[in-house]
This record gives sequence, structure tokens and C-alpha cells, in this order.
Amino acid sequence: MTNSPFALKALHPACAMLIACAAAGAAEYPAKSIRVIVPFPPDSGVDIVARITVPALSATLDKPLVIDNRAGADGVVGAHIAVKAAPDGYTLLMATGGILCVLPLMQSNLPYVPARDFASIAQLAATPNILVTTVSLTARSVKELIALAREKPGAINYASTGKGTGSHLAAELFRVQTGITLVNVPYQGSAAALSDVIAGRVEIFFNNALSALPHVRNGKLRALGVISPERLSIAADIPTIAEAGVPAYAAETWYGLVAPTGTPRAIILRLNNALVRIFQHPDIGARLAADGARVTAGAPRQFADHLATENTKWGTVLKASALSVN
Repeated sequence: MTNSPFALKALHPACAMLIACAAAGAAEYPAKSIRVIVPFPPDSGVDIVARITVPALSATLDKPLVIDNRAGADGVVGAHIAVKAAPDGYTLLMATGGILCVLPLMQSNLPYVPARDFASIAQLAATPNILVTTVSLTARSVKELIALAREKPGAINYASTGKGTGSHLAAELFRVQTGITLVNVPYQGSAAALSDVIAGRVEIFFNNALSALPHVRNGKLRALGVISPERLSIAADIPTIAEAGVPAYAAETWYGLVAPTGTPRAIILRLNNALVRIFQHPDIGARLAADGARVTAGAPRQFADHLATENTKWGTVLKASALSVN
């Protein structure tokens, strides 16, 4: 559509009124509080990122933002609530790669289709997973863990935050690449999973660095390897899984903000501009880096392109590994 001042004159009066109202609404946005749905429980990786993001975004927009934790069905419950919300910028979803990329590849009956139902605002942060174990486990390295699993097939349980999530896929890929047998014990979120691993009720967990590192530092968990191409600068004593004996093995958990499709473009750009400024601030980057995460905030198109790349990547991985939710 042209930007000519005469453009609205060629439209039907009703259409012109709708466009004018939409433009006015975007200019006034936000006029009230904004709900940010977090589809996992408190203290999960995505919740941690949300609680760093939301206060800063609230201050920038000068309006309250409220976190609404809606856990269930591996994040599907929260995503479905967001899909049904009015596309007016007042309901946003703090999403993960599992919700937007992996689950739709594994499950055909989801109540949403990411490419159809969500508009990308910004990818915000990414963090590698860390293979952690209960401190009572006799295996103290990746090689010892593999040897123990081969000696006692099916005796080692791994915690996951649900089917298709980063922790599930990381564990399953580890299992496939090493040829060992592990048993999945799914949880509603990482807090409950971590609690059981710390207590020794489950042996291992491929958890994101945001949630895992504090427990490694206080001695409640043992870290065997970080799932990234390089060691973390803040935990340089933890080897990569590739260094520890499983070559070319890496996985990353990422988080981003999306809105229901139909949200005015002006609102999407307003939110994106605010988020990019926020995540460029040294304090935000330092807070994320302290827990092993890195800033990835960029334009909506960059986020959309990243989603397309992730879909291709995980589609290939899932096919090769024969993983399925069903």
C-alpha cells in the first residue's frame, strides 16, 4: 500500500475508518497492562528470562506487565491461551524452541500452528544445556556414565521437562549417539526435576544453564559436560560433551517473545525496538551471562528466519533419531 496522503480516499469509508482506528490504537499503545504468558512453572529457564525481561520492558513502556505462568502439556497449555487471545498487543507469549519448532514437528494435533498463529517479536536469549547428575551417582565423567549405562541398561533415569522440550531432545540425542538405554522421567518444569535430581530420586538431567549452574556452584549437583561447541567462560572447568567423549554433540535452548497473528505491525515494531534496546544494556547482558546465557535480540525478521532454520534442523534430527511424542 502506498504512503500517499491520498491513499485513504480511494478506500471504502468503512475500510478507511478501520485503518485509521488501528493506526491510532498502535500510536496509543500501550494504554493498559500487558499480560506475558510463560508456559512453564516459576524457576524454569523461560521463567527466569521472563523475570529479567518483564520489569525492564515495563519500565521502558511505562505500563505494568504481568507474568502469567500457565504450565501444562509441555508448554501447549500456555501457547493455546495465547493463540486465543485478542491480537491487540496486550497478551504476549514467552516462547521456547520446543513450543515453536519441535512439538509441531512431533505432534500433528496441536491447537496451534506457529507459522499461522504467531507473529515474531524478538528472539531474546539462548543458553546451552548442561548434563548434571545427582552427587551420589558413581559416574563422575561422561565416559563413566556411558560405561555405567552399558553395564546396567535401563537402570539410569533422566529427568525432562516434557516431551519435545530441550531437555528431552538433548537426552534422547545423547542416548541415540552413544547407544545406551536411558529411561525418561517427565516433569512439569525444571524446578521439580532439579529437586528430584538433587534428592537422588532421578540420576541425570540435561538442564539449561540458567537453572542448573546455581545448583552446581553450591555443590548440590555435579556437572559432567556442557552441551555447546565451546566451554562456558563462567564455568570453564566443565568440559563440553564433545570433549568428554561424544563428538559433534551440541544443543541450545532459546527463548523469544511472540504475539497472536494479526497484532498490528506498529505494535510488533514498538515492542521489538524496546526489547532490542533493553537487551543491549550491559546490565541485562551481564545478568544473563552470569548464568551461561547469551543475548540474541534482533529484528522480527531475524527471529522468523531463525525459526525456519530451527524447523529444518530439528526436522532432520527427529527423522534420523526416530523420536516421536506419540
